[in-house]
Amino acid sequence: MESLHQWFIAPIVENGYLARSLFAGCLVAIGTSVIGCLIILRRMAFLGDAIAHSMLAGVVSGYLLMKLIYGADAHLPAMIIGALLAGFSTVLLVGFVSRVSRIKDDTAIGIMYTGIFALGGVLASRFSAEIHIDLLHFIVGDVLAVDADRLWMMACVTAITLLTVILFFRQFVLTTFDPIMAASIGIPVTLISYLLTMLTSLVVVSAVNIVGVILVVGLLVTPAATAYLLSNRMSHMMLLAALFGVLGIVGGVYLSVWLNVATGPMIVLFSTLVFTVVLIGAPRYGLVARWVRRWQMIPQALTEDILGCLRRDDSASTSISTMTKHVSGHSGSIRSALAQLVKQGLVRRQAADTYVLTELGEIEARRLMRSHRIWETYLQRVGTPSTEIHDRAHILEHLHDEDTVDYLDDRLGHPLTDPHGNEIPEDFIHLVPGSDVNASLLREGHIAIVQQVSEDLTDRFQVGDQVTAGPRRDDNETWTFQVNGGEEISLNHEQADQIIVRLPDTPFE
Repeated sequence: MESLHQWFIAPIVENGYLARSLFAGCLVAIGTSVIGCLIILRRMAFLGDAIAHSMLAGVVSGYLLMKLIYGADAHLPAMIIGALLAGFSTVLLVGFVSRVSRIKDDTAIGIMYTGIFALGGVLASRFSAEIHIDLLHFIVGDVLAVDADRLWMMACVTAITLLTVILFFRQFVLTTFDPIMAASIGIPVTLISYLLTMLTSLVVVSAVNIVGVILVVGLLVTPAATAYLLSNRMSHMMLLAALFGVLGIVGGVYLSVWLNVATGPMIVLFSTLVFTVVLIGAPRYGLVARWVRRWQMIPQALTEDILGCLRRDDSASTSISTMTKHVSGHSGSIRSALAQLVKQGLVRRQAADTYVLTELGEIEARRLMRSHRIWETYLQRVGTPSTEIHDRAHILEHLHDEDTVDYLDDRLGHPLTDPHGNEIPEDFIHLVPGSDVNASLLREGHIAIVQQVSEDLTDRFQVGDQVTAGPRRDDNETWTFQVNGGEEISLNHEQADQIIVRLPDTPFE
């Protein structure tokens, strides 16, 4: 208890301003963290930094306006209005440059915010005799020097921010995640974006007093990003972000007192440390959880290799010892993969630690075999050395893109065998009862009904004709079809693709 009093209570008792500083910092952290959730989800963090830097020009302009025109020192409201106008001007200029030129938003932001920040520096230097702005505290912040006027300003900004977010919460969420849908239901997306810009400018104005213009984006983004690692709902994310923002203020202020260092940088540094801890230990999106999932994850290539091994084995069932000889992987990973395949219904466990494919597993294994042999045929056609064909096809077969395999099959002329003379399984994905396919997909013995035929072939085929696929000839370059049990007609690949046929509703015998 004595150490607790010494470290936490005594500093507040000995330094009367510390309690006010903590209260002011917590007020600002709540507002910036809530708005920060919308900022990071809209990927506007860089724009928030631009608004912060443009404040220098706004504050100096507000001060000059009061001093040169009215002959009085600037009041806080005048400088706030100037800062808001500078923030809006930055956003409008960024939008204008990106619309009228080929310059993208990120480049336009970099140009505009540095230009406006530089304008503020030039004005502060040129009129240094008329204005009295503490540029050091403006740049690095000083929460310990917050006076009553600024405390009231921070309280008002936080109240306005929270009230606005509560009133327009649905509109903010919809325009953040799906602006097109939001516009379709009548939500003014542009107006909501400008409202968010105004709130961002307000919280940035209040936060500059805490951490300064350089580090204000850290107070705006870091607590929100920390909460993003722990939540999938906007409302929960905002609550967590506010808590992390307050934690950053309290931890940073106390550390700055204990270590006798600048408060603003320590607040941002402590928030970054909290983010790092959450990044490592978050239960779902943290690095440790990710590493654990990777360690437990069964490689897809391994499960597919097991399916291929089971299909190639001619025995009634296959033992794990047999699989270890043909599948790259230790017995533990193979057992884990088999357990996963059993859960998926692709493999069935037999007695004595042996396994067999189910009907679904047989289909999946055939799909992999077809993919592998088509890739081998393609690799041979493009001149791949024969010693490399199998290994390369083994890698490519695990690409789960059936459209790519179908495209290769068509470009290769629907080959019947691979370079090793093994039969390539038919396209059983599309050759299913009752489906419409190109006649070029039919294999010998398949029967189908003509549904559509090009004008060039109407003299040989009519809609409603029954065709029976015959053997391929001329090195598999010519398709043969028997029409209505009569004459045999030969077609090339292009002609066979111009006939659409429907397969019978019962499977082929």
